[in-house]
Amino acid sequence: MSDLHNVFISHYSEDDDELHRLKQRLTDRGCTVRNSSVEKGDYRKDPVKDATIAKELRGFIKWAGTFIVLIGEHTHERPWVNYEIRSAYMQGKKIIGIYMHGCKDSVELPEAFKRYGGPVIGWNSTDKLADMIDGDCPAPEKPSGTVAQPIYNIIHIKC
Repeated sequence: MSDLHNVFISHYSEDDDELHRLKQRLTDRGCTVRNSSVEKGDYRKDPVKDATIAKELRGFIKWAGTFIVLIGEHTHERPWVNYEIRSAYMQGKKIIGIYMHGCKDSVELPEAFKRYGGPVIGWNSTDKLADMIDGDCPAPEKPSGTVAQPIYNIIHIKC
């Protein structure tokens, strides 16, 4: 019997194929996800105001228990990805990052993820992702799957 989880997977629309691969990998590991994010085929035909898109995204994120960011070469350039991450943070969601298959260690994280994101793992650590959705918090990783240094070094000063 598999676990069912409501998630929002933030991603660059050109990475829809990787999104489907990620969902399949989770399913293969016994973690069934219902994803509320917007995929390229779901786009409306008529023009929509940014305020309408933002409102709908906030609702989709609110529905999800976990917020996942699929990080690729161009993800950091996408304004809607940064908006979704900020919205997830404002709603108190657990924010998890996963690097897409084939990413190099030089892939840049979205600015909002650097500020608000939680752990990030490599593509080959999908088994950890299912555990993270359930609440585990492993060490952050580089795209290669090796342990990464913290994004920001915190300096503690005694007063």
